[in-house]
Amino acid sequence: QVGSCLSESVIVGASVRMRARYFFQQLICGVSYCHHMQICHRDLKLENVLLDGSAAPRLKICDFGYSKSSVLHSRPKSAVGTPAYIAPEVLSRREYDGKLADVWSCGVTLYVMLVGGYPFEDQDDPKNIRKTIQRIMSVQYTIPDHVHISMECRQLMARIFVNVPSKRITMREIKSHPWFLKNLPRELTETAQAMYFRRDNAVPSF
Repeated sequence: QVGSCLSESVIVGASVRMRARYFFQQLICGVSYCHHMQICHRDLKLENVLLDGSAAPRLKICDFGYSKSSVLHSRPKSAVGTPAYIAPEVLSRREYDGKLADVWSCGVTLYVMLVGGYPFEDQDDPKNIRKTIQRIMSVQYTIPDHVHISMECRQLMARIFVNVPSKRITMREIKSHPWFLKNLPRELTETAQAMYFRRDNAVPSF
């Protein structure tokens, strides 16, 4: 049973920031599974992430309307997605790797959970999409002084927010990053995930 979308919880504030790593761990494992099945989502954002009503909420990715199969289709080049979450290469209107674009969107989702705002919006003019796009293209973001984020987490986000896709951290690398691995639930470990995928006859290479 699905309880609410994650964006509704973020509005509440502190409780989500405390559990941002837990939600991010689930998001990365879910998106990683999609990628292993050769599906890139292309519109990852808080509004497309649902939580069930359990005490330790399980995260579910939804709305695959913009998703694309790398087996059935050529590499995408259409600029789809939500502006605040969109990767620089998607805006170029040239062919791009949808999986690496998903990594960027996961990074934006993490930032929003931790900070409560979008990384590339101009705080003085948040509704100006043109400015948002300019800041995305130049990877111009800051973390407010009042928000405490560990150096490990900052370093992870810095490796996600890279405008050259080939130099951006991959899903596989995120899953071995020290910040990601801290307090990782047993069911999200590589061993547990491999057993889960094997049950579906789809064992990924971690």
